[in-house]
Amino acid sequence: MSLFKGIFKYVWPQIRKYRLLFYSTIFFFGTRVVLDAIIRPIYFKKIIDILSDTSVPHGAHARELYILAFIMIGIGALVVLFARAGKFIHFAFEIHMIRELRNFCFQKISKQSQTFFSNTFSGSLVTKSRRFVGSFETMFDIFIYDFFSTTIILIGTFVILLQQSIPISISFILFIFVFIFILFCFLKKKIGLDLIEAVSDSRVSGRMADVFGNILAVKIFSGDKFENRTFNDVVTDAGNKSKKAWFFGLRIEVIQGTLIFVAQSVILYLMVNLWVQDKISTGTVVLIQTYMVIIFDKLWNLNNSLTRFMKSAADMQEVVDIFKKIPEILDPEQPAESVMTTGHIVFENISFKYPNGQEVFKGFNLDIKPGERIGLVGHSGAGKSTFTNLILRFTDVTEGRITIDGQDVRNVAQDDLRSAISYVPQESVLFHRSISENIAYGKPEATTEEIIEIAKKAHAHEFISKLPQGYDTLVGERGVKLSGGERQRVAIARAMIKDAPILILDEATSSLDSISESYIQEALTELMKGKTTIVIAHRLSTIQKMDRILVLEDGEITEEGTHAELIAKNGNYADLWNHQVGGFIE
Repeated sequence: MSLFKGIFKYVWPQIRKYRLLFYSTIFFFGTRVVLDAIIRPIYFKKIIDILSDTSVPHGAHARELYILAFIMIGIGALVVLFARAGKFIHFAFEIHMIRELRNFCFQKISKQSQTFFSNTFSGSLVTKSRRFVGSFETMFDIFIYDFFSTTIILIGTFVILLQQSIPISISFILFIFVFIFILFCFLKKKIGLDLIEAVSDSRVSGRMADVFGNILAVKIFSGDKFENRTFNDVVTDAGNKSKKAWFFGLRIEVIQGTLIFVAQSVILYLMVNLWVQDKISTGTVVLIQTYMVIIFDKLWNLNNSLTRFMKSAADMQEVVDIFKKIPEILDPEQPAESVMTTGHIVFENISFKYPNGQEVFKGFNLDIKPGERIGLVGHSGAGKSTFTNLILRFTDVTEGRITIDGQDVRNVAQDDLRSAISYVPQESVLFHRSISENIAYGKPEATTEEIIEIAKKAHAHEFISKLPQGYDTLVGERGVKLSGGERQRVAIARAMIKDAPILILDEATSSLDSISESYIQEALTELMKGKTTIVIAHRLSTIQKMDRILVLEDGEITEEGTHAELIAKNGNYADLWNHQVGGFIE
């Protein structure tokens, strides 16, 4: 039951928004079931009893028969009316719920930390999210059409049978208890198998997305055979898990069929025996048999419905488990209003350790003045990426604090913090949208004129204007339709249009040819004016004009100064400079 409680916790708030539609759906379907499956057979019984009465002429009960016939026609009309109205309301409810759950799912998952997304297949997340919404639709349909209607029929039938024949009603209720008890005895194991199946299915989707997302590497390294083999292993494992779940369901079906056969035989014997003893009428026999056909049909489908219901619940649980994860980085309960306008960054005696215990910074101090341009260099693992991650608050310091304009970055909302920072990563990833939309992502309200002006400054306008659809050109998934240099120029334009007081460039010109780089350097020089700038560089030529260059080694600043000063010191920086070939550090 904890499985359903966890799902219900997240779904019920969305249902409450449309509770009128929810309760109306239940009312109309419930009423339709009562009229169709419970009340209509009662009037049919009365007709049969009259027709089977041979002690009076056929015409003696004509008036009563006509009345009963018209009543049944009226009930039939109401059944059609309530069924259609219920269906309409049901569809309206599910349309609203699908929209709400999609939005809710997107918002909950997108709030997870950057570390979470780094460790999770995006394709698997998309698959799980789609299944979450689709599974709710399946579960609600099963609830309405199977569980809810079956419950009404069982209760209504028992009440009517109790009035018609106590022996049959007792036999009926005993069978129902035994049937449900045995079914639920198998339910716990079935849920476990369905959960395992859902996880393995997500693994298949994740593997497929990983291969398709890196298909260029597969082609370059002739990895087709390897990927086919490893994918087959994942698919085979998923197939084995599905086989266990399905065959266990088949075992339940065998037991279920045996129980129904026994119940049908017992009740049939009782009916014949009671009719022979003249304790029930012919109409009652027809009534009971009608009820039994309806009930046994519902019960026979119950296993399949439960299997689908459990499978859907297992699919939803995968996403619920993500909902339960507390993001590593949280906004304060009452965020302070951001006053980050000048970009004065201070590291105050900070220490940082990764969860695995690896220490990057210890007692680290640094003061970056407003408008100062800082170059950051060092070998891989020196702490450059962690440095920017801490400023952007993708991760938090273990000790100490980082302030911007005197404000602790942990005391403001993450969106407010990052709105004060323009960041261009080394690998610029674009949305599968138009070039115009990608540039304007830094300023959604930007006009077309602003976008073009910024693109010119970033030297992106030259190649954009040559494209058949210009700024309306779709760039493909992750910007794959553009070259590396073109993607980087669009990313730089996006940072330019944001116009934040702090600018972080993580080897922002690494994908540009020498001519483009010279153009971009001019644009970046203009962009840096009045902004606190941090440039992480492997290509040291990009930071020669920085106000200060910091050399990081093992989380410590081993050297700092201008380019000329550091060359004159003949230390680590000079060594890096001397070993640089074509902009690449050996």
